[in-house]
This record gives sequence, C-alpha cells and structure tokens, in this order.
Amino acid sequence: MCGIVGVTGVEQALPCLLHGLQKLEYRGYDSAGVYLMDNAGNDAYIREKGRVAKLAEKAKANGFIGTSGIAHTRWATHGNVTIENAHPQKSSDDRFYLVHNGVIENYQELKAEYLSGVHFVSETDTEVAVQLVDKFATEDGLSNVEAFRKMISLLGDNSAYGFLLIDTKEPGTLFAAKKKSPLLVGVSDHGNVVTSDAAAMVDVTKEFIELHDGDIAIIKPDSVAVYDAQAEPVDRQHFTLEIDPEDTDKGAYPYYMLKEIDEQAVVARNIAAHYFDEEGQLQGIGCAITDKMKEADRLYIVAAGTSYHAGLVGKRYFEQWAKIPTEVHIASEFAYDQPMLSAKPFFIFLSQSGETADSREVLYNVKKQGFPGLTLANVMNSTLTREADFALPVLAGPEIAVASTKAYTAQVLVQAILASALGNPGFDLKAELAKVAVEISAITDEKETFKKIAETALKDQKSAFYIGRGLDAAVSLEAALKLKEISYVQTEGFAAGELKHGTISLIEDGTPVFALLTQKKTAGLLRGEVAQVAARGANTVVITSKSLTKDGDAFVLPEVAELLMPILAVIPAQLIAYYATLDRNLDVDRPRNLAKSVTVQ
Repeated sequence: MCGIVGVTGVEQALPCLLHGLQKLEYRGYDSAGVYLMDNAGNDAYIREKGRVAKLAEKAKANGFIGTSGIAHTRWATHGNVTIENAHPQKSSDDRFYLVHNGVIENYQELKAEYLSGVHFVSETDTEVAVQLVDKFATEDGLSNVEAFRKMISLLGDNSAYGFLLIDTKEPGTLFAAKKKSPLLVGVSDHGNVVTSDAAAMVDVTKEFIELHDGDIAIIKPDSVAVYDAQAEPVDRQHFTLEIDPEDTDKGAYPYYMLKEIDEQAVVARNIAAHYFDEEGQLQGIGCAITDKMKEADRLYIVAAGTSYHAGLVGKRYFEQWAKIPTEVHIASEFAYDQPMLSAKPFFIFLSQSGETADSREVLYNVKKQGFPGLTLANVMNSTLTREADFALPVLAGPEIAVASTKAYTAQVLVQAILASALGNPGFDLKAELAKVAVEISAITDEKETFKKIAETALKDQKSAFYIGRGLDAAVSLEAALKLKEISYVQTEGFAAGELKHGTISLIEDGTPVFALLTQKKTAGLLRGEVAQVAARGANTVVITSKSLTKDGDAFVLPEVAELLMPILAVIPAQLIAYYATLDRNLDVDRPRNLAKSVTVQ
C-alpha cells in the first residue's frame, strides 16, 4: 500500500519522481504529492487528489524541476481523501517534509503529550511524525539524525513505517528509516534514490541496498551512510536487480493484467528451466531445505489472499506426494490466534511481494519459538525471504496488476516442484510442466470465448458463484476473488457440496453459477449440483476437462495430470474476470480500495 520515491543529485528531479510514482500506481492510492528543492534552497510543494497524471499536470504547470525531492502515492488510512491529508506532510514552520508508508498506532498520544500547542492541518499520523522531528530539531537543538531517531523511538511497538525526510536547511540530503515496511536505497553515478519498490527506480539504477528494520540512512548525491537500531554504522549488502525496465511496461497490451495472464506460459517454462536440469533432475532446492522438511511431522502453509488459495492447492501436493500432513492458515488469523502446533512443525510462507505484513508477524512469532521456515516469494531480497531460514523464488517476474494472476500460478508450480523433491508424484513432472505451458497458451488464445461468456453470463449481474469439489473447490475461491476484486460483482466460491446446506437459497433466475469440473472422482457429484442450481433458475457455466465433458459445457480444458489441472482451470476465471471488468468500464489494473502489497496489518 502507498508508494515512496526520493531522489538526490539528479539533473531533473521532477520527471524522475513522477515517473517513479507512475510505476507505483499499481500499489493502490487515492492521492499523490511531491516536494522538490535545488541546491540554492528554491523549492516547490505540490499535492493532488486522484491519479498521478493530475499531479504531473499541476507540477509541470508550476515549472520547478529541482535536483532533489521526495514523492508519495497515498492510500487513505488516517483521514479522508483530501489534499490536506496527502503526502508529503510538512512541519508548521515549513522546514521539514516527510513521506510515510505504514501506521503509527500511538500518534494521538504523542500529539497530546508533545505537540499540544502545534497547529495541525491534516488528520494524518504522518503529520504528527514530521512535527515531532521539527520540535526536536528546532526547539531541542538536536541534529537531524538525532531528531529523526528520537521521533522513531517514541513510536508504539506495533507501529510500522517507511519514512523519507528532507530538511530545507540541508539541500540534497535525504533521511530514510524503516520498520515492517519495505524501503530500498538505490545507488548510481548520477545521483542516488530511495524507493519502496525497486521497479519504480529501475530506469535510474539496478543497484540497491535494502534497509533492515530499525535502520536509518543518510542519502546524499554521492554517498549513502546506514546506521542500525543501536546507531552503529553498518555496511548493508548491495544487490543488483536483474530486471529489464521493459518488463514493467505494458507494451502493446491495454492492461497489465492481460499481459500477465498471457505470460503464465512463459512463467511455467522459466520455473521448469530453473528447477530441473537438462536430464530432468531436480536442482535449485538444497538438501538443507528438504532434510529439514522431512524431519517435520506437519507442514504449516501461511499466506493471505491469492497466496492462501495457492497454498490450498499446494497442500494436496505435500500430502499426496510427500506424505506429510499439511495445514493452510490465513496469516492475519494465525498471527494473533496461533493454533496448537505439532511437535516438529515446519512453516512455508507464500508471498508475492515478500513483504506481506501479516505473514511477517507469523514468521517473527514462530522464529521466537525456534521453528524453521521457508519463504516462497516472487521478490527475493525481500523481508520474508531474508528473515526466513530458507527461501526459494517463484520466478513470476514483475506483476503490476493488483489482481494477481501469474504469481498465483507460479506459487502453485513451485509448491508442486518442492513436494516432488520430498516424495514421488508418480509421473515425469518436468515433462508434464512442459505440457502445462503449452496448454496455458492454448487457453489464453481463446480470449473471444471468455469475452462472450463474461458479457452474456455477467451482464448487469450483481452476484455470482463459483463451485467445485476437491481441488476445484480450492480454485473456486481464487476464481471468485478475481471476479469480485476487479469487477465488484459479489462473488462467492465454495465447495459445491455446501450448496444444499444453505447457499442454494440465494439462487434466483439468471444467477450466474460457474462450475469447475476437473476431478474425476467427484465429477458425477458436481454434475448433480449443477443440475440442482439450474433447476432453480441459475445460469450455469461449466468449465471442465476434456475427458469429463458433456454437451452444453461452456469451455473444455485441455488435459494434464489431474493434480495439475488447477493451473489450467484458473485461467478461464482470470479472463472472465478481466472481460467482465472491461464490460463495466472499470479500471482492470487498479481496482478501488485495493493495494498490491499489503504492508500494514
């Protein structure tokens, strides 16, 4: 949620910052702002509600370019969507400007205790933070770093922050700090940058330093100094982001989501190439991981949202192939209501960003208890990958659309490969993955079919259902999430056998019911449940595998190994959601109220 960019020492700060904000639009936001200055102390402060394009228009009309600055896209938490609440927030004497990702839980108490005489113009917790820095620097005579550190020391234990501060009395210097919220420093020969997401600044540099919790960094045009939570200087390891800036562009596609749906075939091939050698032998999963997992008497998959749904599919692989009992838990629930654990648990954390706050809270808790854990994430060098005992990449590549598609597929695939390293799937997994990639392309080539399904089944509908049994029930949850999160059609996904236990009362004439049918064992049962809703007026849309098809089915999936069918079955749901959203003239990539990376609890 929200996005931070900052630059210093560049020739033209404004274009760089605006481009960075545009790259962060996928994260979800409702206002944006920028503060600019040059080495002579000239400055500009511009904020706007709505899209970055409106901010850019306003900023360009101002005419000031600057050589350093900070900028932000805000997703409203404290206070309504107003220009006054947009970031950067500033101190009342106009000396300090601050952008902030995260939540300061005790900001009201700090405001009452330290700032009772200060006039506030916003409702934000961020303004409290910048006013505190100003008080400690101006009234108490502390240096900028000391004032910054003192402000941070007063924040509640559960507060989360990524801060980027600039002082008008110290042109060209940025001050950054983080806790539970990602923040990177990028270094180059033509100026340094700060960002909450490397993709925003990959056009400037591919060389980054990841700040750790408690770190404070001082960034100047030609230097970066990092201090840990004990104020000791530290040398944080640099990493090079292996990404082509073009990978974060839409290219010829109208939306990122459609591009990312199409990329799933390539993702499957890349994953197979990474985890198998030319002879089909597994590679890239060390013995340290598999040995530790084999010692476990139970696996606990912890995730949120789409990653949780991927975990439900992965559970079947670990139990059937590796013969290890597996539980899947919602991270936000597990973090504060930990269930009774087995004697030798092993934790698997699924995360697209590697920064999911709820999952990180669970990781922190289980590490204190001495339990081992593995993170599967799309972003290596992220917090969850760095802090877990082990980490493996899911190799989906940059995913920009808020609604996850290829990251889900990648997580399912990597779980399958990991489970095969622990047991025996009973077939040649590498060969089957090659087939999966081919069949994904075959499905995505049928876009017109899914466009028609969306337009006919969902036209003017306010609710819909996805049903299935077994693995199809797990996929139904993800399918329903895709439709509801971008088209705003209230959609429920659930095990089809539950229909008769209450939900069938919601079926009316024309209610869309999408049935996923790829599991042979339960095919007959699911056909019966489809008949039940059809008898009550539902508009049924059956998506099935080739060997289970019957006349009247809406779409027939090509076949791969049955346990891998969830990878194919989800793609029609992704495309149906995409076209239903277009039919409603909604923004596919940036649905309302949502953010790509949920970094606050």
